[in-house]
Amino acid sequence: MSVESVLWDDWHVVAECDQLAQRGRIATQLFGLPIIVARDEASGAPRVYLESAGPVHTAVKYGCVWACLGTPARGIVDFSECADTDRWVVNAGSIGVATSGLRAVENFLDMSHLCFVHSGYLGEEPHTAVKTYKVSNLPEGGILATECKFYQPLASPVATEGFDVDYVYAIVRPYTILLYKANPVQPDRSDMIVLFVQPVSEERCIAHMLLIYLKDEITEPVLRQFAQLIFSQDKPILENQLPKRLPLNPRAEIPVRADAASAAYRQWLRDTGVAFGAIPAN
Repeated sequence: MSVESVLWDDWHVVAECDQLAQRGRIATQLFGLPIIVARDEASGAPRVYLESAGPVHTAVKYGCVWACLGTPARGIVDFSECADTDRWVVNAGSIGVATSGLRAVENFLDMSHLCFVHSGYLGEEPHTAVKTYKVSNLPEGGILATECKFYQPLASPVATEGFDVDYVYAIVRPYTILLYKANPVQPDRSDMIVLFVQPVSEERCIAHMLLIYLKDEITEPVLRQFAQLIFSQDKPILENQLPKRLPLNPRAEIPVRADAASAAYRQWLRDTGVAFGAIPAN
């Protein structure tokens, strides 16, 4: 099986450090290849091994173990907000999903499902319309969606009433997406939700969630529980979506105005040559 270099030579989350500490050894997959995450006997540091070829490039960041199966072409994505002393940086769990990782990224990007799948939390009727927003390309590669607004009755665990929440989405790697979301207590600042998607195979993935939230009298367990609740609502929807791989042909699935960011994401994947987890345009 061939994996395009834009993915093979990039970094991917393969485990949480806490998870590794509890289990001692984790057997998983990346791009359909069996890998082992364990601690090096000499140094005690996490190490990732490709079962068929031995150790691969390994790093630790954001409380996660990262692996690059090829030769790293760039560094791990960097979020300066993690250095803010008034923020929690919380791993919110790793959830397996029987769908392409590209589908998981696109679902995270989709505002139109919020009032139906996450009713009472991230949306509710009759506030179903997705207002026009702007989509642009990031200079270093990726997609940026700005001026996104959506009414949410319970935007976060500290929200006390519903309001129009300002969103900014950024897809910074094919399998990494982050959301800047207006904080209900300090509306001039944003909380961050990051999804690092591990492509287990072309039709299976693991979503590793990272929360970078202003503390605002909220605890880490509450943050983690809220994020897992929301993703548990997405999981069955994603797993019942067909085809499981993401079609890149612009005519494969009918776009609407709310899909502007999704259309840009698919175009970027086509332009970048990403094929793993996708149905190519041709």
